[in-house]
Amino acid sequence: MSSDTRILYLVYCGVAVAVLKEFNAVVTEPYMDEPFHVPQALAYCRGEWSTWDPKITTPPGLYLLSVFLHRVFMFKCNLALLRLTTTLTLFALPLVLARLLRFHQRRRPPPTLAPSIEALVLSTFPIAWFFGFLYYTEVPSLVSVLCTVVAAAQNKHWLAGLLGIVSCLFRQNNVIWVLYAYAASQLMRLRFKRGHALHDPPAMGAGPSDFLRSIMSAPKVLLELLPPFAPYAVVLALFAGFVIWNGGIVLGDKSNHVPSFHVPQLYYFIAFATMIGWPAVLCGEGGPVKVAAEVISRMFGSKRRTLLTVITSIFMGITIQRFTIHHPFLLSDNRHYTFYIWRRVFMLHAAVPYLFIPGYQACAWAWWIRVARDQSLLQTLVLPVLILPTLLPTPLLEPRYFLVPYILLRTQVVDVQPYGVFVEGLWYATINIATTYVFLYKERGGVGRFMW
Repeated sequence: MSSDTRILYLVYCGVAVAVLKEFNAVVTEPYMDEPFHVPQALAYCRGEWSTWDPKITTPPGLYLLSVFLHRVFMFKCNLALLRLTTTLTLFALPLVLARLLRFHQRRRPPPTLAPSIEALVLSTFPIAWFFGFLYYTEVPSLVSVLCTVVAAAQNKHWLAGLLGIVSCLFRQNNVIWVLYAYAASQLMRLRFKRGHALHDPPAMGAGPSDFLRSIMSAPKVLLELLPPFAPYAVVLALFAGFVIWNGGIVLGDKSNHVPSFHVPQLYYFIAFATMIGWPAVLCGEGGPVKVAAEVISRMFGSKRRTLLTVITSIFMGITIQRFTIHHPFLLSDNRHYTFYIWRRVFMLHAAVPYLFIPGYQACAWAWWIRVARDQSLLQTLVLPVLILPTLLPTPLLEPRYFLVPYILLRTQVVDVQPYGVFVEGLWYATINIATTYVFLYKERGGVGRFMW
């Protein structure tokens, strides 16, 4: 099996190289955000460390990675080889994903260069795959976050802390995922440790009273949890120092990145996750029928559940009415798919955003059922809780913001059937072929290239 997956991994890398060559052959000038990133990287390559474009809002991790490749491996600092920086991290993605999947599946990790088929498929997730060929921070950021989570899962907490610092050099809000790495590792450890005092029952049968009992029991394990937290505390302290020094989280262009309270962003995320990840949702043990039956039962299985669904719907309606944000970038930039989704769907009629509320709830329940089946209550809750501070403050509807949350969510689904992984791979490939073809070969005069 391992030799077969090594061959598949080489095929994966070979296809990525071929796609990168085509990107470089067709898109010969920096595009979209690249005109900001590329000159900054070139300045660093020349040793101009004090140069900084004030329009750049993310830390310099991407440029530092390119300078490292330039100095150590003699990479030239030109557009093609700068893009190769991100493609190399795309090569690393299945290797680290294979370990994260095995952590959740509670199985031994695979040989180093023999990632599982599921890891290879998940590495072609459309957002990661597309931005693996442009000089963007998305894939390096994702890989650094996943490395942090895997190191924490292996109880290598000081390594996880170091990798967490590296991840924050790509994106500031990765500090949230550093906390996730710590929490996920400790909850898994406590789950299989006899005699611990934390109340953390299986998620599928848990209720609100169990959550309250979990909170009440947390102080009993606090002393046990503090020693492994030390490296993560260092990361938090350094991050706090950065925020004080910078006068806020955002670098550079703060005017267009003002934190907001964008509650519907959570609904967009769960809808996006389901539209792209439906094979993982539907292709578990029992198939689509079992998932659908459980979702209906959770929403309408009793008078109490029906009442809860109605109350939740009213609450969601209020949040949509009060906190929907029509971001000027979303309304003005017609080179993104979200521009057309917003204009032609959400702005079709004032009632349209509210019509999706039952769908949002059904999607959320479907993911809960798929993830909770093999996890404890707190294991299932920790990711949604930490998604809140990453998505709520972001005013712009942008699929790239969903990349890390989606991958972390998808890796928690441990029983996708082989046919489901195959369907998932076909679905991702279809999206990738379509979006890449449109981007490369369907440029429109006066508009430009369409992209995520």
